[in-house]
Amino acid sequence: MLLWNIFFVFFRIGFCAFGGAYSFLPLLEKDLIENYGWLTKEEFLDVLGIVKIFPGAISIKYATYTGYKIAGLPGAVMANLGNIVAPILFIMLAFGLYAKYKDFPRVKNAFSMIQLVVFAMIIATAFQVINVNNFLNIKSLAVVTIAFCLFCFTKVHPALIIITAAALGIVIG
Repeated sequence: MLLWNIFFVFFRIGFCAFGGAYSFLPLLEKDLIENYGWLTKEEFLDVLGIVKIFPGAISIKYATYTGYKIAGLPGAVMANLGNIVAPILFIMLAFGLYAKYKDFPRVKNAFSMIQLVVFAMIIATAFQVINVNNFLNIKSLAVVTIAFCLFCFTKVHPALIIITAAALGIVIG
């Protein structure tokens, strides 16, 4: 029964996680701390700090941590299955509808508007995650400019740009 509870908690979270990674944190907190007591508030915040340093979706990392803590490897598997089933179903439905209606002018207009809004949100997020005061110096501006140019005008893989920046940060300080 515990494994099914883990599955359904993360299924519900995956089903309701619209709007990106941070939109579902209140859902996680409510279920993992208040409803089931699987994590303490302190542990929840510690996990949030830890998951930020690893690549990948925050929901997958929370599912893995919580499921493993509660029921070992089977718990981690069930939590992750629950976490991905709803988005998979939504994506299949959306792709089916898109394939059928993608050539309709209003659908094309909708996707054009969505692209503009996503672009604006990416820029806004970029400004939210960086301390603007730290950004306004020659070294920071050089790093941003070089990374931007490498990404936009070369075929250098983005992962290589990130790894190189990390290495330079360690060496240069």
